[in-house]
Order: sequence, then C-alpha cells, then structure tokens
Amino acid sequence: MTANKNKNITTNGISFKMLSMVVIIMSIALILSMIKIYLSNQIYYESKKVNKIQREVQALKAEKIILQQNIELLKFQYKVADTIFNIDEGSE
Repeated sequence: MTANKNKNITTNGISFKMLSMVVIIMSIALILSMIKIYLSNQIYYESKKVNKIQREVQALKAEKIILQQNIELLKFQYKVADTIFNIDEGSE
C-alpha cells in the first residue's frame, strides 16, 4: 500500500527544470533589450553628429552665396573704377 501512496503524490512546487527555463528566458530577454538600448544610443549619437554636420554645411552654403555676392560687387566696382580711370586719362 505504501507504493500506491507514493505514486499518487504529485509535487505542487516548481521543478529545477522549470526554474532553469525561466532563468534562461529572462537572460535572453535581458540580453536582447540591452542590445536594443545600446543600438538606440549609438543611432542617437550618430544622428546628432549628422545633424551638426548638416548645420555646418548649410552655414557654409549661405557663406558661399554671400562671398559670391561680394565677389560680384568687387568685380562691378573694379570695372566701374577702371572705366572712370580711363575716362580721366582721356580728359587730360
């Protein structure tokens, strides 16, 4: 009769196999989330660098336009001054 009682008894606790599976699953989830956080941070910092470079490019383009306008103004002034100089030489 003792043999029948031992066979009918079931354990209500958590087995080592179940505990190890839970620990493995939690470890995998933790590793994956850490990888995601790392990649997100790297993307954030790289996008900050890209935005900074884009702002610098825009500033340089604006400066180029201003410099081109200054060059055109200087060319115009040189041509006008050269014309006036030629007129002054002709009147002498």
